Amino acid sequence: MIEQSKLEASIAKAAADVRANNPLAGSITNTVTIDFVANAQLAVGGSAAMVYLPDEGETLVAAGGAVYLNMGTLFPVYEETIPRTAAAAQAAGKPWVLDPVAAGIGRTRTAILQAFKAAPPTMIRANASEVIALANMWGLNTETVGDASEHRPAGAESVDDVESATGAAVALAQYLTEQHAKHSSHDASTRCAVAVSGIADLVTDGETVYRLPGGSAMMTKIIGAGCSLGGVAATYLAVSDPLTAALSASLLYNRAGEVADTTSHGPGSFQVAFLDALWNVTAEQVAKSEILVQ
Repeated sequence: MIEQSKLEASIAKAAADVRANNPLAGSITNTVTIDFVANAQLAVGGSAAMVYLPDEGETLVAAGGAVYLNMGTLFPVYEETIPRTAAAAQAAGKPWVLDPVAAGIGRTRTAILQAFKAAPPTMIRANASEVIALANMWGLNTETVGDASEHRPAGAESVDDVESATGAAVALAQYLTEQHAKHSSHDASTRCAVAVSGIADLVTDGETVYRLPGGSAMMTKIIGAGCSLGGVAATYLAVSDPLTAALSASLLYNRAGEVADTTSHGPGSFQVAFLDALWNVTAEQVAKSEILVQ
């Protein structure tokens, strides 16, 4: 486990580095939320680029510091675009974030996600049901109770709480780290991370489980909170290690949600206030956030 002071310093540095360096984390993402993802990346200080085609996905890998691949609203072309972009990231040693939206729903989505077991991401950002479904899909989750199909998300929504996804998240993070050590030509000692969104977010590197209280219930009343968090996590991943990136992005979202909650009057004004808060919350505020070790 990392000392609290070192963790705070790493988080503060990541937030400051994003502001200073304007890193590009290109995205292939949910068409329902593409606008929100791009605006959130810009609001935290990063750059945004969204594409659909396979060759352009590969170009994003070469141009940016990290990549965000979101499985929502799959188009037929994504059967080629998403795997090719992920393969390009692995070949280039570039980190990438997988958001396994609606994992377990449909043959095409399942086939793409199953294939990622052989060449997994650097970070997974998902809700509890998606994390459980992906761990089951990869044969990693030994703690599932009942039929695995019961844990599939209801569309993009979770039917499980964060606590129930702890074992699956730890197993996934350990597996990502093991595979990274085998295949990375860069820093093979880097631990990968899994971030699970919920009432109290969970982040783990497979060794330590962190819980992050706070945020706003209004986050569940707007479309794209989770998707945009994945994009922002990729922005942070472009300048920091996976655990720091996952913690920094999740903590920033919690603080921004709390600020937006005090000034908004409903979902529409909340989304606007939330983007403003992403811009205004300081690196120090993020770093000083409460982090509980489970």
